[in-house]
Amino acid sequence: MTYKKKKFSTTPLLDQVKNPDDLKFLKIEDLDNLCSELRSDMINIVSKTGGHLGAGLGVVELAVAIHYVFDTPDDRLIWDVGHQAYPHKILTNRRHKMNTLRKAKGLSGFTKRSESKYDPFGAGHSSTSISAALGMAVARDKLGKSNNVVAVIGDGAMSAGMAYEAINNAGALKTNLLIILNDNDMSIAPAVGGLSNYLSNVVSSRSFNNVREIAKQMVNFLPKEIGETAKRAENLARNFLSNSEGTIFSQMGMNYLGPIDGHDVSSMVKILQNLKHGSHDKPILLHVVTEKGRGHPFSQNSHEKYHAVSEFNLITGNTIKSTSNAPTYTNVFSETLCKIAEKDEKVLAITAAMPSGTGLNRFAEKFKDRFFDVGIAEQHAVTFAAGMASEGLKPFVAIYSTFLQRAYDQVIHDVVIQKLPVRFMLDRAGFVGADGATHAGSFDLTYLCCLPDVVVMAPSNEADLANMVFTSSNYSKGPIFCRYPRGEGVGVDIPASLSNIEIGKGRIVFQGKDIAILSLGTRLSAALKVRDKLKSEGYSITVADARFAKPIDYKLLSKLWEEHEKLIIIEEGSVGGFSSHCLHFMSTQGYLNQSNKEIRCLNMPDNFLDHASQNEQLAQAGLDEHGLIKVIREMCSLSNLNNEIEVS
Repeated sequence: MTYKKKKFSTTPLLDQVKNPDDLKFLKIEDLDNLCSELRSDMINIVSKTGGHLGAGLGVVELAVAIHYVFDTPDDRLIWDVGHQAYPHKILTNRRHKMNTLRKAKGLSGFTKRSESKYDPFGAGHSSTSISAALGMAVARDKLGKSNNVVAVIGDGAMSAGMAYEAINNAGALKTNLLIILNDNDMSIAPAVGGLSNYLSNVVSSRSFNNVREIAKQMVNFLPKEIGETAKRAENLARNFLSNSEGTIFSQMGMNYLGPIDGHDVSSMVKILQNLKHGSHDKPILLHVVTEKGRGHPFSQNSHEKYHAVSEFNLITGNTIKSTSNAPTYTNVFSETLCKIAEKDEKVLAITAAMPSGTGLNRFAEKFKDRFFDVGIAEQHAVTFAAGMASEGLKPFVAIYSTFLQRAYDQVIHDVVIQKLPVRFMLDRAGFVGADGATHAGSFDLTYLCCLPDVVVMAPSNEADLANMVFTSSNYSKGPIFCRYPRGEGVGVDIPASLSNIEIGKGRIVFQGKDIAILSLGTRLSAALKVRDKLKSEGYSITVADARFAKPIDYKLLSKLWEEHEKLIIIEEGSVGGFSSHCLHFMSTQGYLNQSNKEIRCLNMPDNFLDHASQNEQLAQAGLDEHGLIKVIREMCSLSNLNNEIEVS
C-alpha cells in the first residue's frame, strides 16, 4: 500500500495520529519527536490510572516502527503478555480512552480481541505470542493470503519453555513469520549501534539474499586487513550476527538478525521495511535491545519502573499510597516466611519471575543462597521444588493462583501422586481487580480440591495467614496449599508467637440459632458485618470460618446443618470448589432430603468478569455484603419488605 506524504500542522504529532494509517504520512525524521510525545503521554496516563508502565516505556520506538512499516490490522501484530501494549493502544485509535485503563467498562490492561481490531490475539499470561503467530501464519498460507504476521516477545517471556517449543515448530514449518525479541534485560552495549544496525540492514535487504553478497558488502565496509578473503568476510558477517557458534535461534531454523538498538527508530524502520518486502523461506527472529522503563519518571532507582505501578505523582515520582494501616497479605506472607527461615535452615523459597509481586524479594535479601527465581517457568518451578522436597528440604513455592494453572500437570504428577511436602503459597486468589479475568484466581479451589491427599487452606485475615504459613512449614505428610487474596488485610494484630492450626479444623466465630453462614477465606469479614447489621432486625446468625477447603471439617458442617434451618456457604472461587464438595458430602449423608431446611452456595459467577476494582467485582458476583443480605432476605421470605439495610 502506498501513502502520499501530506503536510501536517504545527500541532503535536501525536495529536495528528489517530490510527496507524496516519503514521504513514509522517517523514521518518519526524518519528523521534513522535516517540518523545508518546512516551510523555503514556507516563501522564499511567500516573492517573496505574498499570504496567515499565515494559511499555521500553517499546515506544518499536511500536512506532512496526505500525509505521506494516499495514495493521491486515498485517497481524501479536504482543506477548500485554504488558508492552500501552503504546500500541495509543497508536490504534484508543488514546481518547486511555484514562479508563483497567477501570470498570474501560480499556483492558492487556490486548483483547473484543476491544479492537488491532488486537488479533488476547494476552494476559506470558510466552504465547509465537505459538499464536505461527498458527496465524499457517492459516494465512492455507487460505492463500499474503499478509505479514509479527510477534513481539519480551519482558522475560523467553524464559518460558512454551516460547522455545513454538520456535522449534516454526523452524520446522519454514513459513514466513517475523518474531521480534524485545530484549530488555540488559543495557545497550557498545556492539549495539551503528555497525550492528548496518549489518542487520544489509542482511535484511533484498539485494543481499545470500552469504556471498553479504561478504562483498563486508569487504567494502571493514578495513582491508580484516577482509583478506571473501570467505573470511563471510564468517565475520555471520559471527557479528550470531556469535562464533551460531545462535540457538539459527540452529532451530530461524534467520537471526541483530542485536539492534531498539531506541533507534530510524534504523528499525529501515530494517523492518527490508524484512516486509523481502522474500523469506523461513521465519526471521529480529533481536532488539531496549531499556525497560526508559524515561521513567521516578526520582530514584526503584523496582516499580521495571513492571507495574500504582497511581503516582508526576512531579515527585512518588506512588500514591493507601491510607489503610493494615499490611497486605503478600507482606504478611513474606515477613512470616523470613521469620520462620531464621530458625529453620531447611526452608527455601521459589518464585517464577515474581520476586516483588510475591514478596519474596525480602526473603532474597536475607537468604540469598536459599532463594530461587526460575524465570517465567511455573512448570519447572513445581518439579524443581518437588526434587528439593524429596531430599528433605522445605521448599515454599510462591506463585499467583492464576499462574499455577500453567503447571497443573506437574502439581498432579510430580508432587501430589508422590505425596511430596511442597508448600504452595497462592497469592492473588479470588478477584484481583484491574488486571481482570486473565489474572483472577478463580479456579484454584476447583482444580485443587479434587486432588487426593492434599491440604488446601484459606485464611480469613492476616493473623490466620501468618499461622498458616507456620503450619505449612511444619507439615510433612504431603503437599499443602494456602490461598490468599490481593490487597490489604482486615487490620487484626498478628501474634508475636506463631502457632500450628489443626489440619482440617474449622471454627465457629459467633453462635446464633436461625441462619448459619460458613465462610471460606476472607469473605468472613463480609459475613460478620452482615450478622451485625441484621441483628438489629432480630435475626440470630451463626458465622463459621471453614479455614480448610480440604480436608473439610465435616463435623462442623454437620453441626451447622443440624442446628439451623438455613445454611449459606460462601467462597471467592468458581463453582466446583469448596461448596461443591460440601454439597457432595451432605448428599451422601442424606442431609439434603430434609424438606424443612434450605442451603445456598455463593460462588463466583459462571462467566468471566472484566477488569474493575476488587469491590466492584465482588458486588457483581454477589459476594459482598449487599449480595449476602439479598440472599438471606430471599431465604427468609423477606424480599417484600421495603426497609433496606445500609451497608458500607
